[in-house]
Amino acid sequence: MRLWLLRHGEAFPEAPTDAERPLTPHGREEVLRSAVQLEGRPIAAILASPYLRAQQSAELVRKAIGFRAAVGTAPWATPESDPREALSYLDEREEGEILLVSHNPFLGELAGLLIHGHRQQPVPLRTASLVELEGDFAAAGLMNLLALVHPH
Repeated sequence: MRLWLLRHGEAFPEAPTDAERPLTPHGREEVLRSAVQLEGRPIAAILASPYLRAQQSAELVRKAIGFRAAVGTAPWATPESDPREALSYLDEREEGEILLVSHNPFLGELAGLLIHGHRQQPVPLRTASLVELEGDFAAAGLMNLLALVHPH
């Protein structure tokens, strides 16, 4: 299994709620620069947090790489979600390559959990950072970090 983790692009700081914060023009550019890493990959599913900035980021990637299916919403992937709970949802997936678009601290902790087996070493992510992980399945401590790309 190959799991790609993408932190959403830069978002506006003000909105009625945190979940409604949209991407800035710069955030859109960041996401498109990261999407280049996914071109030609056999992505089988794109999942995203229900928050607007993650949904917008996922949709930008979907269009950029020519992914035909709809983006799936992952209600378990919000900024404050517990990455341990995400493991059970990811374990149910049978696709070979999945892209998950979400937020910090959730994504950094999830990547750390998958690589190290605990949450004490989160992977440092900037906006639109992309993590590439590989393993037999998504389980704590059983995935290898193949790449960590920060957009320029």
